[in-house]
Amino acid sequence: MISSLAHIVRLARAGFVFAREGVFGLVDPSPLPPAAQAAIRIARLIERRDAKSGSRFSRALTRLGPTYVKLGQFLATRPDVVGVTMARDLESLQDRLPPFPQAEALKVVETSLERPISSAFVSFGDSVAAASIAQVHRAEVDDHGTRKAVAVKVLRPNVAARFGYDLSSFRYAARKMEAISSEARRLRVMEIVETLARSVAMEMDLRLEAAALSEMAENTIDDPDFRVPTVDWDRTSHHVLTMEWIDGIALNDRAKLESAHVDLPVLGRKIIQSFLRHALRDGFFHADMHPGNLFVDYTGRLVAVDFGIMGRLGMKERQFLAEILLGFITRDYRRVAEVHFEAGYVPAHHSVENFAQAIRAIGEPIHNRAADEISMAKLLTLLLEVTGLFDMRTRPELILLQKTMVVVEGVARGFDPKLDIWKTADPVVREWIERNLGPLGKIQGALGGAGELGRVLSGLPSIAARSVAVLEQFETMTRDGLVLSSETIEKIGQAEARKTRWVAAALWVIALSFLGILIVTLQS
Repeated sequence: MISSLAHIVRLARAGFVFAREGVFGLVDPSPLPPAAQAAIRIARLIERRDAKSGSRFSRALTRLGPTYVKLGQFLATRPDVVGVTMARDLESLQDRLPPFPQAEALKVVETSLERPISSAFVSFGDSVAAASIAQVHRAEVDDHGTRKAVAVKVLRPNVAARFGYDLSSFRYAARKMEAISSEARRLRVMEIVETLARSVAMEMDLRLEAAALSEMAENTIDDPDFRVPTVDWDRTSHHVLTMEWIDGIALNDRAKLESAHVDLPVLGRKIIQSFLRHALRDGFFHADMHPGNLFVDYTGRLVAVDFGIMGRLGMKERQFLAEILLGFITRDYRRVAEVHFEAGYVPAHHSVENFAQAIRAIGEPIHNRAADEISMAKLLTLLLEVTGLFDMRTRPELILLQKTMVVVEGVARGFDPKLDIWKTADPVVREWIERNLGPLGKIQGALGGAGELGRVLSGLPSIAARSVAVLEQFETMTRDGLVLSSETIEKIGQAEARKTRWVAAALWVIALSFLGILIVTLQS
């Protein structure tokens, strides 16, 4: 009861802030039940007079603190939940906070690395950037007699406790929503909260961000246009991440890019192709590729930083993405529909033909536009909207992919408004399709399947041995009856002596369940 009361108080405070900032003015009350409409009318009575229609939701989340800022950033990747308009509003949400004191940062580093700051770093400067979970310092290390600049990311003290309180309230609210709303169950609100919780938990263990950096470094080692900072594992721990300092130009500094004579249209193409290569080839992509997280180094290569939010796609999702892109390019809408059914994304009771008709309504307008007016991200957005009409359940990995593509396209077209997305993506998509869906890919798939079959066959002797043992036990049971252990018999006797029939019945249920397990094992 006390726990529920604490959740209610925290959520009521959030509701008050939303009301004051005019968030409820963004809600269309017409489809809501009368009680909800009345609640919105009451909430709007305390709305600030100067609340503007701009970034109301973003302002409210910023006032509520770091956890709500993270929630807003996460919801910006879920237009299927909050709507396209609100998702765009949340895209501008900045995760910037005042830095915590230098003395506290030094204490966190020394405690986490288990050594004095002077033995780990030659110098350790003030914070250069601060966010809700961590802040970054510029430092120097001794690299075989040479001073080398590094970036040191330090976790905020006691940040886990603050996030823990708020996330527990989010879970409470999600459970209540799913209990009373079928739409909340369809959108899997509880799963959304758990995904946010896992994402935050991973961001609060900086070793995991270091591992993401290391994995992407391996994936992109041969890429001519992209790289990531190297990790200093000797100075990295749960609360501290030390990595290479990037001397480059941030993509949000247009003036410096132009003064350095960077070819901006070429830069736009590099951004698109790098993202698609990571998503399709590696199934592992940077999911927060805004201009502040991207740099151009002195060699002209893209360098990404801040690997707190990453996306993964399995082979099924990568094949799905490649085939639907190819299907739209070739106007094979039936094939696009079939891919959805083959992947199990759309329930089988729906008609492939009807679904193909809905997809045609998306695809045909594309072919009436100039190439530089076509948005791959918008295409995926419309596709995910249509699939909702055919009971396609939310696919978080595809939503994150689509949302990242929106950001990537926006950044790329900022450097080249006439960028032909399809022409730019074509070599990457076509290479992946030829390698994985062409003759060579089918041969490799067959070899992979043969390997799996070989592993199954190699395990047959042990499977057979276990089956024989189970058969022998079952034969003994059918010949001699069910043999219970002495401990079980003693417990049954004690229960009988006390005349507690329910306890005795429970013990017999356990024994019979054991017999049922044996029978099921024989049949499987």
